[in-house]
Amino acid sequence: MAIRLGLSLPQARQYDIGRDVPDVARAAEQIGYESLWVYERALFPEPQTQGLYGVPGLPWPEMYRGVPEPLVTLTLAVSATERARLGTSVLVAPLHNPFQLAKSLATLDAASGGRVVVGLGTGWSVDEYAAAGVAPFEERGRVLDEILDVSRAVWGPDPVAYEGRITKIPSAVIGPKPARPIPVMLPANSKKAMTRLVDRADGWMPIAMGAGQLATQWRQVQDLAAERGRTSPVDSVVRANVQYSAKAYDGADRAAFQGNVEQIVSDLKEHADETGLPEFFLELQGTVRDAQELKDVAAELYEAARAAGI
Repeated sequence: MAIRLGLSLPQARQYDIGRDVPDVARAAEQIGYESLWVYERALFPEPQTQGLYGVPGLPWPEMYRGVPEPLVTLTLAVSATERARLGTSVLVAPLHNPFQLAKSLATLDAASGGRVVVGLGTGWSVDEYAAAGVAPFEERGRVLDEILDVSRAVWGPDPVAYEGRITKIPSAVIGPKPARPIPVMLPANSKKAMTRLVDRADGWMPIAMGAGQLATQWRQVQDLAAERGRTSPVDSVVRANVQYSAKAYDGADRAAFQGNVEQIVSDLKEHADETGLPEFFLELQGTVRDAQELKDVAAELYEAARAAGI
C-alpha cells in the first residue's frame, strides 16, 4: 500500500510569500502531494544569545531569518487548493494566546472545508518566549496543556465555558466551528511528552533521522499507548528534513535524506518499509534556489517515489 506524501510550503528568505505559496501549493496538489506543511520560527536573535535547539554554540541556520507566520502562510494556500490537507509541523503553541489560537485554527479549518492538521510543540528558544509574552519558557508544558484544553472547548458545542490559568471564557457562543474535529499531532521527545501524546493527542509527529531509530521510537509510542489503555489508534505524520543536491552525496557521513533524488527516495523507502508508518512529508524548501526549482524537484521526487513502489 502506497504511503501518503506531503510537501513543505515555501517560507525561506528566497521566496516571495504572496506569490510563491499559492503557486507551490497548487502545483504540489496537481503533482499528487496529499498534504502541505508549514513550520514556526518567530524571530532570529542577533547576536545569538542561545544556540540552535538550546545547544551552546550551535549556530542558527540562515533559513530561519524572516520566517513568515505559519497560519497566515497556510491561509494563502487554502484557496489555491481543493484536496490537500494543511498542516503545521510544528506550531510553537505556547507563543500563542490559547483562545486566539483555537479560534484561528477553527476558522482556518472551516474555510478549508476540514483540511487542517495541527502539529503542536513547545519549542526551545527563550528569545521567542520573551517576545511573545504569553508565558515564561519554564511554563511551556503547562501552557501547551491549557492550549489543548481550550481548543477542545472552543471547537466543541456551544455554549463554551472554560477557566484556566491564562484563559477564562464565560458561557459564550464561539464560531465558526471547525468543519470536523481537527487532528492534533504532538512530537514525543521525552517520557512526559510521549505520555501527553498518548493521553491527549490524535497522532505522533516525529522527525526521520534514521529508519532504525524511527522504528524504535514508534514501538515505544505503541507500547505506551497499550500500557495506558488507549483504545483509538495513534496516527502519525513523519517529517523528513531533506538536504537536496543535484549531485549524489558520496561521503561516508551522509545523513538520512541528504543527497540527490535517488538517494532521498532510497531513504524514504527504507524508512517507510522498516516502520510501516502511513505518511511522510518532505521539508525541501530550504535547500532549493526558488519556487520553480522547488516545484521541479518536488515533482521529480514524487514520481521517483511512486515508481519505487512507495
